[in-house]
Amino acid sequence: MNKYIKKWTDSSLILKIVIGLIIGAILGLIVPEWKIIGFPGEIFVSALKAVAPILVFVLVASAISKAGSGIGGRFKTVIVLYLFSTFLSAMVAIVASTIFPVTIHLSQASTATAPGGIGHVMYDMILMVFSNPIELLAEGKYLGILFWSIVFGIALKMVASDTTKDVITDLANAVTAIVRGIIQFAPIGIMGLVFTSVSESGIGIFTQYGQLILLLVGCIAFVAFVTDPLISAVALRRNPYPLVLTCLRESGITAFFSRSSAANIPVNMQLCERLGLDRDFFSISIPLGATINMEGAAITITVMTLAVCHTMGIVVPLPVTIILCIISTVGACGASGVAGGSLLLIPMACSLFGIGADVSMQAVAVGFIIGVIQDSCETALNSAGDALFSATAEYHDRMKRGEDMNFLGEFAK
Repeated sequence: MNKYIKKWTDSSLILKIVIGLIIGAILGLIVPEWKIIGFPGEIFVSALKAVAPILVFVLVASAISKAGSGIGGRFKTVIVLYLFSTFLSAMVAIVASTIFPVTIHLSQASTATAPGGIGHVMYDMILMVFSNPIELLAEGKYLGILFWSIVFGIALKMVASDTTKDVITDLANAVTAIVRGIIQFAPIGIMGLVFTSVSESGIGIFTQYGQLILLLVGCIAFVAFVTDPLISAVALRRNPYPLVLTCLRESGITAFFSRSSAANIPVNMQLCERLGLDRDFFSISIPLGATINMEGAAITITVMTLAVCHTMGIVVPLPVTIILCIISTVGACGASGVAGGSLLLIPMACSLFGIGADVSMQAVAVGFIIGVIQDSCETALNSAGDALFSATAEYHDRMKRGEDMNFLGEFAK
């Protein structure tokens, strides 16, 4: 048995995922009624979601308790990269929506409740941060988890003995080992997730909302393959595509099918480890990115808002588009703290143009219809960006220090 387990773990994970993807798609087309095939996908996502909050808490607490000096600059860099890329994504969505205006049929109603505005979103985020940490862990609210893990780590650094810190580090290593074990089942999980998507959605969704889907996916692809690599290239002054493609392949594929940034946090942490990044850094930057690096959400909010404007014949002046970018960026950063994610922030952006909730919430309903595609692409972009900009920030810092380092280390060979 150990021989077969070793053979499985030593083989290429990406190759196994691709095989699982193909099998899941074929089964979804041939036997869509066999719902049991999708069950492993649900188990895989649930397992990652279950372990991710604990992983983030213990890794961040351990990193803070033993952190030395010298990585503060990396955190400043990665935060700037996260926010700038999100703002730039909103700009891309505005340009694309202006060149290729799309209208939608506003006839459906949504019973969901949207936030009242930026102030309401920020209010909810602050209250969430100071909630019961046990409740935050149970519900997977990462902004609050990050806050309490940092506080706990600082407290350990101040009062705990080296032995206690070593215990926390051992606990972090144990949870990391559990994550590695779960990720070994990714091919089977992806097979189940693909089967569910294909069997339930098929291609019918493209006939009604094809233009809107193409605009959203086109913007996301442009950001993934053009603007994000450009940002990384400016920071690193070298070809970024080996790193970009690695992040999209290792992180984006899993995130696309799991449709959960939370579930992909362990995947990204393992990727950063394989890229040779400092665990004290990426154990904080990855969950932070899952909270504020929301390029896909900014695109969704902007495209859907402008689609409503085009449908209603509202002309959007250039100065207002800049304000829309800012609103989309700030709102997207708060999307993880709002039930329903980025879609429920569309009415907030629509209010900038005097569009009432009775109309804008119909756009939310359209968003839920195309969500199987929109949310998958959005999550893939967000998650791959977390890993990309974490690596970019650390490599940039190493270059400033004059360290002799290989761009992708041994992993790229």
